Amino acid sequence: MERLEIVCRHIDRLSVQKERVIIAIDGKCASGKTTLAAQLSEKYDCNVFRMDDFFLRPEQRTQERYMQIGGNVDYERFNEEVLLPLLSGSAFSYRPFDCQTFTLGAPESAPVKKLNIVEGTYSMHPYFSDPYHLKLLMTVDPDTQRRRILERPAFLHERFFTQWIPLENDYFEKLRIADKADLIL
Repeated sequence: MERLEIVCRHIDRLSVQKERVIIAIDGKCASGKTTLAAQLSEKYDCNVFRMDDFFLRPEQRTQERYMQIGGNVDYERFNEEVLLPLLSGSAFSYRPFDCQTFTLGAPESAPVKKLNIVEGTYSMHPYFSDPYHLKLLMTVDPDTQRRRILERPAFLHERFFTQWIPLENDYFEKLRIADKADLIL
């Protein structure tokens, strides 16, 4: 069965049981997280929140911060601006990080929706406790990951291979993220 069908079965079951459903799609870069979130948003009326909108601001980019497992994402701001308001059940807005200016962008509205998807590496970080009704972990073999990354803009390749992938691997291994997942795809 295709991964989209499997995930939809779980979402449909949870939608009957819960007033609001919050799912996490975590996984290695180039594993298909964004693609799956896009497929789900075509099928369902939902909010999609991207961990990429919570990159560290310049003043947070310290050696001490990068030494933290999962510390290369602004999980404190994500918790305050997205998770806590989402759990309260009311509409809210948040400010995504703008990679062009290295500042916070204009506020984006997040209306109340039955289904809410948090997509991106570090979405299952233990800092968040366990706010999710369904936790998905996307996997990819190293050769496919490398091929997919090389299809992305060339100026990013070195950062993926020398910084981001090693930091992600530490996160997955040291925090045992696979053990927290409901489904591994």
